[in-house]
Amino acid sequence: MVVSYGNSGVVELPDGQRRLCKFRRSVGRPFCGDFVDLADADGESAVVTAVRPRANEFLRGGPQGRRQVIAANLDQALIVVAPVPEPSRDLVERYLVAVHSLGIRPLLVLNKAERLPGAALADDSPLLRLDQYEALGYPVLRTSCKGPPGIEPLPAVLHEQTSILVGQSGVGKSSLVNALLPDLDLQTNELSRVTGKGTHTTTTTIMYALPCGGRLVDSPGVWEYGLWEMTQQEIARGFPEFGPFPAQCRFNDCRHTGEPGCAVRAAVDSGEVRRWRYESYLRLLKP
Repeated sequence: MVVSYGNSGVVELPDGQRRLCKFRRSVGRPFCGDFVDLADADGESAVVTAVRPRANEFLRGGPQGRRQVIAANLDQALIVVAPVPEPSRDLVERYLVAVHSLGIRPLLVLNKAERLPGAALADDSPLLRLDQYEALGYPVLRTSCKGPPGIEPLPAVLHEQTSILVGQSGVGKSSLVNALLPDLDLQTNELSRVTGKGTHTTTTTIMYALPCGGRLVDSPGVWEYGLWEMTQQEIARGFPEFGPFPAQCRFNDCRHTGEPGCAVRAAVDSGEVRRWRYESYLRLLKP
């Protein structure tokens, strides 16, 4: 499914053709990225008869922290940060936890990389710990839409993957999308032709074909207005370096906040888990 809105959308066929389709009420509304089964409705459109099981669902935070599905079957999320606006102390951890909870691979993208040298950063800025994120296993890609290194690091990681860019307002996501999709207007105009009307590209989640052979899901404002509420278990799973330690805690329901016999806290004290990451975990638990 390339785009979905109301009771209709656009599906891409195995041969690359795009076709307008309608949604049966009994089947429900598929989301961008869904794989669906079709049947002919008339000469120009089709009807979705089934939505195939999803590998994952990509969410945004709705009213009162509720979960809203906006896309499905993504491979990775590129978390975009920049020196301006500088990310707050726990923003990267919050995004990493969210991506881990969805079963999607997270990568970090430092955009506006040319502005990092000499930037006046806060003492607790995540941008001072990029090497530590890499040591934890998170790829860190440096990009710029103003000059070197450009977007050169991105095509290799986007190749044959279905990806989405997330990040706070002002970090340059739209500039990266425009640089990655030089034929963006052509693709959106094609969608307009298939549907016979505007595609509402400023508010609609759409999947685009990348020149490098992957797919890019563009969902404007996807996480700029907050995430959904997550349980303690989901937050803990967002810190993979906790590894086997939770299973070694004295109590099965240990929250790792100072309970007796907490193996995670012991791992922090021994240096096996970075203290700043553990402190971020504690802050994320607070409502």
